[in-house]
Amino acid sequence: MRRPPQPPLDHRDKPVIWTVSVSRLFDLFRDITLEYDDLATIEPINLGFDDAVRHIRERMATERCDAVIAAGSNGAYLKGRLSVPVIIAKASGYDVMQALARARRISPHIGVVTYQDPMPELAEFAATFGFQIAQRTYATEEDARAQINELKAAGVKAVVGAGLVTDLAEEAGLAAVFVYSATAIRRAFDDALELARLTQIESNRGRRTVVADTLRARHGLHDLRGESEAMEALRQSVVLYARSPATVLIQGETGSGKELVAQAIHRESPRSLGANRPFIAINCGAIAESLLESELFGHEDGAFTGARRGGHAGLFEAANHGTLFLDEIGEMPLALQTRLLRVLEEREVVRVGGTRPIAINVRIISATHCDLEQRIREGRFRADLFYRLAVLRLHLPALRERASDIPGLTEWSLKNALAALGARPHPNLHAEIQACAPLLRRYDWPGNVRELRNLAERLALFLAAEPLQALTPAFVLGVAPELANAGGTAVLPAAPAATVPPRLEDESASAVLARFGGRRDAAAHYLGISRTTLWRRLRTG
Repeated sequence: MRRPPQPPLDHRDKPVIWTVSVSRLFDLFRDITLEYDDLATIEPINLGFDDAVRHIRERMATERCDAVIAAGSNGAYLKGRLSVPVIIAKASGYDVMQALARARRISPHIGVVTYQDPMPELAEFAATFGFQIAQRTYATEEDARAQINELKAAGVKAVVGAGLVTDLAEEAGLAAVFVYSATAIRRAFDDALELARLTQIESNRGRRTVVADTLRARHGLHDLRGESEAMEALRQSVVLYARSPATVLIQGETGSGKELVAQAIHRESPRSLGANRPFIAINCGAIAESLLESELFGHEDGAFTGARRGGHAGLFEAANHGTLFLDEIGEMPLALQTRLLRVLEEREVVRVGGTRPIAINVRIISATHCDLEQRIREGRFRADLFYRLAVLRLHLPALRERASDIPGLTEWSLKNALAALGARPHPNLHAEIQACAPLLRRYDWPGNVRELRNLAERLALFLAAEPLQALTPAFVLGVAPELANAGGTAVLPAAPAATVPPRLEDESASAVLARFGGRRDAAAHYLGISRTTLWRRLRTG
């Protein structure tokens, strides 16, 4: 989906974004840059790996950069070595499917070479559509060259991959198919623009240019879908809580839509209606303690090694007069809990390394999947902070507790997933989903709505590739065999907000990870959860 037109910004207010790429990706970046000239100052850097790191570090000593865009192994290399945020462009499932179709026209023997992690969906795709696909992964340039030589020796004639891979494939005399599309690059530009607007607090000219307030809540009351009594009660609570400035604690299982509900509360509140104030979200369990402190409270110039020159305003300041959403609040370290409590009580924040209090007016909405009262008993969460955060409380129902909503959510998610692939839904889609409804309702959905959405994206990929395919229960089971494991399984009783079903703890963390050969990305995708959540369950299980 193309971004809506936006008013041009004064050149001094524009975020500064650098694109880092080599080979054919450089040309694609350059072409897309023209579409964003009115929104950002974008400069291409035609370097890679060590050369790019040295170049950027030298320039960062005297110049401002809000975000870097890169891709593939080059992007991963930069991300671990630069202090500036790095957005990595990622090819979508549709990009991969299109690239495979182009490669198939060249040769029936296709190789796919990806950086570090394989694509487990390819084996299923190849079996369904009769493609002969040999998958390889690499970690270094020499490793990639060796993998391509092995593919050539095995009779592969066409190789699908990113810039480095396609260059090496052509060097080896093979046909090369570039996997990135213009849509994937635009998505990376949009992400970089959003991040740059959040983090751009002060320009080098010393002029305050707070652009984080352009970050808006994208979801509203209409996105809380479902006709069940539980969802109707939830929507009523959202409208009621939106009228109050009090803190809200949202409890619910992973994937149940906690951030969506937080955005809806903000959208219905006076902080958004008419005033259009910022909504900013941060996952407290996904960032190291030292970085989380700086992100939340900001830091002064020289507060620590690598601190941004001139200091940096934190998210409390960026969210002033708006809403700050603290996701996974139960993962916040105790030391930061003490600082957060003080901010809530004093309504002012002191940056790391600073002494001057800064007054703020921010509404706090927090969320957790865990049992905070149990953590209080274990000494892992402050009781006084809990009661300060939980003035208003919401419990989100698990998807299995509102099974009547599952067919409608499936249809809506599948239509959106097909639209993202540029495909139209089958005219009989509603009837076909109703025929699959018993199968869908029997499943426990441990990943809740997120898992259902992931399933819809998986189904859409196959339906887009074969438009005449009917959505039958047998077809759904072929694409998602995990649904068969729920046959005859009784629906679990309503669990406390912090409780994860035992089956998910035991099977997901160990058995599923082993089933995918230790590949955490694949296991997390299968379960409909984030890598952070998977890591946490492995650590605690």
